[in-house]
Amino acid sequence: MGEIVRFIPKSELERARLIAEARAIYDSIFPPDVPDRAPQDDKDSVKN
Repeated sequence: MGEIVRFIPKSELERARLIAEARAIYDSIFPPDVPDRAPQDDKDSVKN
């Protein structure tokens, strides 16, 4: 009964969609620098 419903303007939804699309394009061109697997055996070999 005490729920608050927030109406989001179309322009705000479109802005969020465009930002997400741009971020996906950017990540496809410049992939985030996340190593797949970190070496766990050699603790002395740390990348700087």
